[in-house]
Amino acid sequence: MNNIVSIEQLFSIEESIDELSELLIQVVEDGASIGFLPPLDASDSVLYWHNVLAPDVILFVATMNEIIVGSVQLHLSTKANGTHRGEIAKLMTHPNYRRNGIARSLMQKAEERATQEDRSLIVLDTREGDPSNLLYTSMGYIQAGRIPYYAISANGELHATIYYYKIIG
Repeated sequence: MNNIVSIEQLFSIEESIDELSELLIQVVEDGASIGFLPPLDASDSVLYWHNVLAPDVILFVATMNEIIVGSVQLHLSTKANGTHRGEIAKLMTHPNYRRNGIARSLMQKAEERATQEDRSLIVLDTREGDPSNLLYTSMGYIQAGRIPYYAISANGELHATIYYYKIIG
């Protein structure tokens, strides 16, 4: 079995819609705080993916053994005073494929692309206490602040979010 992770940009989601939808459903079901609550209906997941791609959104997917096992989005700011920055959004790794360097590889690819797009600052946020906090700090992201009661979980608990930034150029 080949466990090599490949990262590629998707320019269209049509051929991958079923895999992307299943990825989102599995990640949400596993408790990820990415804007959805379980149980996530397949039709809602498909609708989400149909609205992701835009001129200012770059979507990368990670594949292993020809299966989509992760994704990340790089949102390029189009504001006149923000054309130097990008935002990381919806970093996902399928629960069955975690601890294989997938999220790190996706982040590195997004950072490389941000540099190619002449972006010198990347921002992101994540739920306080999630394993992603360790990933981001290990990659040189600096905590900029904490907002309490930012996101609600399926059990009604309110969680803080942590904002991070990284200067890349």
